[in-house]
Amino acid sequence: MANVGIIGAGSWGTALSSLLYDNGHQVTVWSIDENEVRMLNEEREHKTKLPGVKLPDDMIFTGDLESAVTEKDVLILAVPSPFTRATAKKMASYVAEGQIIVDVAKGIEESSLKTLSQQIEEEIPQADVAVLSGPSHAEEVGRRLPTTCVIGAKSKETAEYLQKMFISKVFRVYTSPDILGVELGGSLKNVIALAAGIADGLGYGDNTKAALITRGIAEIARLGVKMGGKIQTFTGLTGIGDLIVTCASMHSRNRKAGYLIGQGKSMQEAMDEVKMVVEGVYSAKAAAALAKKYGVSMPIVSEVNAVLFEGKNPAEAVDDLMQRELRSEAAALLWEE
Repeated sequence: MANVGIIGAGSWGTALSSLLYDNGHQVTVWSIDENEVRMLNEEREHKTKLPGVKLPDDMIFTGDLESAVTEKDVLILAVPSPFTRATAKKMASYVAEGQIIVDVAKGIEESSLKTLSQQIEEEIPQADVAVLSGPSHAEEVGRRLPTTCVIGAKSKETAEYLQKMFISKVFRVYTSPDILGVELGGSLKNVIALAAGIADGLGYGDNTKAALITRGIAEIARLGVKMGGKIQTFTGLTGIGDLIVTCASMHSRNRKAGYLIGQGKSMQEAMDEVKMVVEGVYSAKAAAALAKKYGVSMPIVSEVNAVLFEGKNPAEAVDDLMQRELRSEAAALLWEE
C-alpha cells in the first residue's frame, strides 16, 4: 500500500483518488478552494465536477498543502496546466529528495514552451517526476469503465512501481521511457480537438472529423519527432488514442469549446460556457511557436490560432485548409521509375 497525496481536486484528481483508494492505497486530496474542501468533506462527492461518484468516509480532504505533500510515497499533481508551475513552486519546500511526482495534466507553457514535467523539474529539482497520460476521461474512470493509459518516467524502476500502483481490472497501464513524446501527444491533441469541435459546430460530418484526426496526428508526430519524441509514442495511446477520444467524446471540454466557437460564439464565451479550463486554448499559441521554432508545418494548429486569437471566421479557416497547395500524403514514399 502506498501513501498518496493528490494535489488538485478537479474531475481528474477526484477520479484518480477513487481509483487509487479502490486499489488499497491511503489517499489525501488537496484543494486550494476552501469551499471545495468543505463540500468534499461534507458530501463525499464532487457535486459539480464528478457527480455520482461517491468517495469513502476515510479519504482525507484538506486545504493544507504541507500535510498533503509530506511523508507521501507518491504525489499526483492534478491541477489544470496553467497552474502547474505556480503549484509546484508552492509545494517545493515540502517535497523530499527523490519523492515521486506524477503529473496528470496536459499542456505546454506559452511563455517558455516547456512541458509540464519540465516546469515541475525546474521548480522541484529534488523530485522524481513522471507523467500519466492517455485516452482517459475522468467521468468514465470515475464510473469504473475500462480505460488504458501510459506512465512515462525516466527510470524503468519508477515506471513499473507506478504501473503496479495504478493498475486494476478497469485501469490498464503501460510504461514508456519517452516522457517528452507522451506529454507532447497529450498536450497538442487538445488543439486538434478544438478544430474537431469547430467542424462539428459548423455542421460538418464524419468525413471532416476523420480528416482532422488523421492529419492532426501527422502534425503532432512531425513536431514531436523533430523535438526528440519517438514515433511509436505518437501512434500509441498517448498519441492517436488520446486524439481520437478528445476529438470524438461528449466529455471533451476542448471539443465542446470548439463546437460552441463553430456555432458562432467567441473564444471567451465558449470557455465561460464550458466552465472548466480548456487546455487547448492555453496550448494553441505554444504549439504554433514550437512549430515555428522547429521549422515544422502545422496548418491545422495555425488555423486554430487564427480563429481563436485573430477573429478568423471558422468556415473560412476550413476552406483554407481544404484549398492548400497540392501535395503527397507521405513524402517519404517514392514512385517506382
